[in-house]
Amino acid sequence: MIHWLHQEDGFCEGSFKSHVFHDEENGNELRVGVKSAALKGCAERCVEAFNNLSEPVIDEICKEILNCAKECGMDEEIELPAPDKALDILNFCWFTTLYVNMFSEDDEIAYVVEGEGDWGDVVGFAVKNNKVIYVGTDYFDYMKED
Repeated sequence: MIHWLHQEDGFCEGSFKSHVFHDEENGNELRVGVKSAALKGCAERCVEAFNNLSEPVIDEICKEILNCAKECGMDEEIELPAPDKALDILNFCWFTTLYVNMFSEDDEIAYVVEGEGDWGDVVGFAVKNNKVIYVGTDYFDYMKED
């Protein structure tokens, strides 16, 4: 599922195909980052969970991204989708990297996804055990510390 590009002791990076979220070129190739090669299995689990998010979870993420765009004044520049069409906000943002937020195979599946919106701000979300725990600009605050 993951095509590994760099495998070093301190950090491993690969790429994978996203089923829902697109990249900045409107493709489906996102990166995945993990703190060590020993956690590559965790990365596979995170990517699988990410690609199998339920529709309600994807809708929740999109509604919160829509709220972020409105808070930044994007609704004054372009016509943003209505809340019942929140998935359409994905036409105004893209994603780059899924960061594994686990220290061992025994941890619950947890990751942070980084992206950016047409409104000029970064936007991301944190997911733990298939539940959204944060959507907004401060997504790295939800990464576990060593």
